[in-house]
Amino acid sequence: MSVSWLLRFGAVCGVILGLSTAVPAFVEAFTGETTATSFVIGIGAAFGAPALTALYLRQSAATGRFGAVAFAVNLIGLGLFAGVAFALNLVLFYLDEAVVDAVLDGPTNLAVLGSAVVFVIGTVMFSISMVRARVFPWIPAAGYGVTFTLLALLAPLPDTPLTSAIHVLAGVSLLWLCASLWTSSSPATSRPASPDVVGSLDLGHR
Repeated sequence: MSVSWLLRFGAVCGVILGLSTAVPAFVEAFTGETTATSFVIGIGAAFGAPALTALYLRQSAATGRFGAVAFAVNLIGLGLFAGVAFALNLVLFYLDEAVVDAVLDGPTNLAVLGSAVVFVIGTVMFSISMVRARVFPWIPAAGYGVTFTLLALLAPLPDTPLTSAIHVLAGVSLLWLCASLWTSSSPATSRPASPDVVGSLDLGHR
């Protein structure tokens, strides 16, 4: 199994996750939460780990130790948050509100909050690593950190047009990153030089 295949596989998984984040949110802005949209969101979260792994493989040589730590924290947080998303959208969604309140009371609520904290920390760290590495376009790299952090922070609140818009932006950021990933056939070998460095090298050769 080649690294190129893993990158393409991760890109496809990222596209599925991006679409399952953005499309249901767009629909829910007009219809509210439905069984179909909850199902898509709950299942789509499973594709996050392969997508994140491919993004890291693409930029690993350019991110150093910080990038490795950021990937590890984000991967753990993503796994925890995917479990929360699955439970909320495919289990608790079908229960009465009183039952949901009882389930989320006590240790379960602490576990959900802890998962969100780890997810947010990992997401911010990995976003910073992408921006610093300059392997991916900086707009979706930064957007990944901002939008997915907001998703976690706003998750306990009722669905509004604002939360739907953030879901859409998060999905678009991920789709943009995966489009860049798909066009890459191999991992980056080093961090791209900044324009100032390149300019100084050119002057040195004159």
